Amino acid sequence: MCKARLLLLCLCCLVPSLEGTNPGFAGRITKKGLDYARQQGVAALQEALAKITLSEFSGSFRVKVIGNVNYKFYSLNVRQFQLLHSAIEPVPGQGLRVSITNAFAELTGRWEVKKRWFKDDGSFDLKVEGISISVSLKLGSDATGRPTVTTLDCSSHVSDVDIHISGKLDWLYNLFHRSIESALRRAMEGKVCETVRSSVSSQLQPYLCSLPVTAKVDLTSSIDYSLVGPPVATSDYVDVGLKGEFFSTAHRSPAPFPPPTLSLPVDHDRMIYFGISTFFFNTAGRVYYRAESLTFWIVDNMVPKEFKIRLNTTSFEPFIPQIKKLFPNMLMKLRVSPSSAPSLAISPEALSLTPLVDIQAFAILPNASLAPLFLIGASTTISAKVSVNSTSISGKLKLGSLAFSLKHSDIGAFSVQLMASLMNFFAATILIPQMNARLAEGFPLPLLDQLQLADPVFQTHQDFLLFASDVRYG
Repeated sequence: MCKARLLLLCLCCLVPSLEGTNPGFAGRITKKGLDYARQQGVAALQEALAKITLSEFSGSFRVKVIGNVNYKFYSLNVRQFQLLHSAIEPVPGQGLRVSITNAFAELTGRWEVKKRWFKDDGSFDLKVEGISISVSLKLGSDATGRPTVTTLDCSSHVSDVDIHISGKLDWLYNLFHRSIESALRRAMEGKVCETVRSSVSSQLQPYLCSLPVTAKVDLTSSIDYSLVGPPVATSDYVDVGLKGEFFSTAHRSPAPFPPPTLSLPVDHDRMIYFGISTFFFNTAGRVYYRAESLTFWIVDNMVPKEFKIRLNTTSFEPFIPQIKKLFPNMLMKLRVSPSSAPSLAISPEALSLTPLVDIQAFAILPNASLAPLFLIGASTTISAKVSVNSTSISGKLKLGSLAFSLKHSDIGAFSVQLMASLMNFFAATILIPQMNARLAEGFPLPLLDQLQLADPVFQTHQDFLLFASDVRYG
């Protein structure tokens, strides 16, 4: 648990640079989010510091009349380490600075003094007060597009050290307590920064690697969540830009269109903000279109049993009289496929698609082979609704009225408009529910291990969606 909480400091690295290459998926962590990371991280750092041990140290001092006396302090263990006050601030052009003040620690250990003709030993209690720690963290990205964090500098200062020893010759301590306390102060200051640096390299950085640079969606696609550049810190927040591009797992190729510019509004009520551009959604449409995964088949057993309208030539006879003679009382099958990759438009008012779709109708012959009947072109406006849960983004579509045109007929001419209501019925009751079932499965968001969104809300802007959320760990 200590490791997990400490590593939440790297939350500060998970949101996007809006300079250079435009991201398809942008994020921002506000001071509120940084403060949450500070609370979690400092609590974990406190546990790490409570486990430090100081090396034994020894020396000698000269006592009048007696001469040189050898001493040793050993088995120095921390009993408690309290970090009472802390702060975290983004440093423009660099990263983050974590400051801790008024910390204190209590240690215990053993001591002994030796002279040829006498020896004494005992225990001691040590109080270290007024500890201050200042750490600068540099944020970056590596060649794989993962975020990195390194300790730029660390300083620690101890204001006061008070040692209490027990033993028959404790009066000797008064003769050399200043040098002992000074040595303990230096040892504690060095050990604190050693622990901080070790925690950053051995815990923070590995945890950053849990950011999914590639997130598998299904057998058809994955999402590229690699960073387009190092995180950018300003005085009020930290931004990180992710590529945010769907790609085919079978035949990867770059998108033929660039991401639009994302300009996140200045809003600091929530811990974290995500900007998801049309590029993210439209690369998904391109991948699934090219894989023919957007082709749907509609058959009669998909029509609810309680409906009298069936997908057969009898139901189409009122609109296409000749179908009865050619294919009497036969089941039909519809192949619905887009004629081009779907494109989502995002504006402050709405999310919408205006797809062009081909509907190929077949009659199912007694030998189960398919006889082509007609090919219809359909156009419509579909409104979209996007939602986010704790770990993923999902969607839902609402169908508008369909407009039809006859592209080809194998059974002679007929009026497409007369059967518009019938085709609308099949689309609304079968096709859209199928698509919504697939969209409801959602796409994974780029989150660190065990990090979840809490109470997310969203707004629509020109060419992108803005999600605002708090976060929680576990």
